[in-house]
Amino acid sequence: MPELPEVEVVRRGLERWTTGRTIARAEVYHPRAVRRHEAGAEDFTARLRGCRTLPPRRRGKYLWVPLASGGGPGERDEAGPDDGDRRDEQAPTVALLAHLGMSGQLLVQPSATPDEKHLRVRVVFDDADAGELRFVDQRTFGGLSLHPTVPGDPESLPVPVAHIARDPLDPRFDEEQWLAAMGRRGTTVKRALLDQGLVSGVGNIYADEALWRARIHFERPTAGLARGEALALLGATRDVMTAALDAGGTSFDSLYVNVNGQSGYFSRSLDAYGREDEPCRRCGALIRRRSWTNRSSYFCPVCQPEP
Repeated sequence: MPELPEVEVVRRGLERWTTGRTIARAEVYHPRAVRRHEAGAEDFTARLRGCRTLPPRRRGKYLWVPLASGGGPGERDEAGPDDGDRRDEQAPTVALLAHLGMSGQLLVQPSATPDEKHLRVRVVFDDADAGELRFVDQRTFGGLSLHPTVPGDPESLPVPVAHIARDPLDPRFDEEQWLAAMGRRGTTVKRALLDQGLVSGVGNIYADEALWRARIHFERPTAGLARGEALALLGATRDVMTAALDAGGTSFDSLYVNVNGQSGYFSRSLDAYGREDEPCRRCGALIRRRSWTNRSSYFCPVCQPEP
């Protein structure tokens, strides 16, 4: 499943290519793609028509596009020169929330591009040069939905995302609050890293990478971490995510791509994840893999001694 770096790469692509566009129409080709929109596909497409897309936002692995209400396709052209700006200044009350799941892709394609095999939703803009926004999902675990935003929230946070903690790259992430919460949790350090109520955006891949960089075993109890160790782990998490973001994310197959269809290449730089029986790049010991909550954990037995 895409983690923070992959979702942020997609967000940046959407920001570049779709911000400020007016939606002419939307088409749903598979009901599961909008199953989280409780009012159904017909309501989903009707409510999107005429909306103007504002700069997309992200919290952890969650991505959404705030929507400024409009009166339908073409209204922007008929309005006065400043009407569009005034409309965008109003706080949006609705957001288009995207859940990528295991194989969801948001692609910006020229209208003449042949449909993808697993195309689930098409969003067409009233500007012919803007192309289309397509939601493609082979396994149909992901989806799109419309939700009200939290009243007064400056980030236009959709209500279903309100309980999600900030991520380590968020300027407003509270280190002291995170340290205190870590100390109170009677759990292990990797479980805490994956707890989206404590810190968002970290998944299995980047948790293993951050723990390797911080030299901490995944089964260490959070209560036993010294302050310096916890801060080192937080720093390692930020470093690995920043490096992955610079590389366009991590792609092991064609299921994760940017909006232009390109794959990320951070998989070439992984130090622990997926490297079972390969030498540790720090000490030379063989990386080990352990089954862990229906997933796998990769670690160096020397650099990351078991508790």
